[in-house]
Amino acid sequence: MLKAPDFSSWTCPAPLRDQPRVVMGHGGGGALSAELVQHVFAPAFGGAVLAQLGDAAAVSLGGVRLAFSTDSFVVRPLFFPGGSIGDLAVNGTVNDLAMSGARAAYLSCGFILEEGVEMSVLARVSQALGAAARAAGVEVATGDTKVVEAGHGDGVYINTAGIGLIPDGVDLRPQRVVPGDVVIVSGEIGVHGVAIMSVREGLEFGVEIESDCAALGGLVEAMLAVTPDLHVLRDPTRGGLAAALNEIASAAGVGVVVQERAVPVPPAVANACAILGLDPMYVANEGKLVAFVPREKADAVLAAMRAHPLGAGAAVIGEAVPEHPGMVVARTGLGGTRVVDLPLGEQLPRIC
Repeated sequence: MLKAPDFSSWTCPAPLRDQPRVVMGHGGGGALSAELVQHVFAPAFGGAVLAQLGDAAAVSLGGVRLAFSTDSFVVRPLFFPGGSIGDLAVNGTVNDLAMSGARAAYLSCGFILEEGVEMSVLARVSQALGAAARAAGVEVATGDTKVVEAGHGDGVYINTAGIGLIPDGVDLRPQRVVPGDVVIVSGEIGVHGVAIMSVREGLEFGVEIESDCAALGGLVEAMLAVTPDLHVLRDPTRGGLAAALNEIASAAGVGVVVQERAVPVPPAVANACAILGLDPMYVANEGKLVAFVPREKADAVLAAMRAHPLGAGAAVIGEAVPEHPGMVVARTGLGGTRVVDLPLGEQLPRIC
């Protein structure tokens, strides 16, 4: 039985672009986030490394290629089916490194705590974070703690940064995508966002939907073992699969065609999205990746993915094409075509 949500607490994540102040949509991983980076941060900071604008920066230091990434986590609620903010803080950064082909080695961890948060809550978050780090094979090597006054935070925020080695011969970036590349997604999409929404809004969908939060380093290693010539990987978190595909298409200067029926969406997620008027393509994931693979290597890579526990549901969903560069379109089950735009903000804010 579906319980009616309390809409009074919902915030519009897709405001107009001419906002004179920061709005929730600026943190949604869509067009507003991109504009914030392009027009505020990038001009202020400069630098060729930052201009990569990937999930992780690829840098050379002392003759070694390193991946370096940072992420902040403000999810509400702190605990949800399938994980917690502690799990996200590890897996999110580990996955950003994995998308450059690197296996994470070390993490930093910064806690911003609101005065009054219960020590038992902080202990649960810390234990989850430590367990997730051990499971991912990464060490939390340094950290920091700050406390803000009551009412100036939301219990616990976490920032993690990570570094890892990029293997020789691996060069994962959207500029390597060419027409004919096959698009593969590692499993069912939309699970994390719907899991968060179900507990945040007190919704019941007949079955409990658990987040797919997981570290993807092992899956990426299995794919690279088939061929180091993968073109690009992305984990479709904020903005979902739609945002990831649009970012790659724009950076690569190619079009992307997706077969809508081939995109794996679990029934519970499809039903929840249908009831609430959401599109699963735009719902966040925390344990999935999308890969652009040379056509001649696609079958072998797909088989390797399906042999790994985190890629058992992998599926080919489309291809890169020379037509409509920078645009993603979906072929519907009825034979029509629709444009899959970059989202302006986010359907559901505060999901990571």
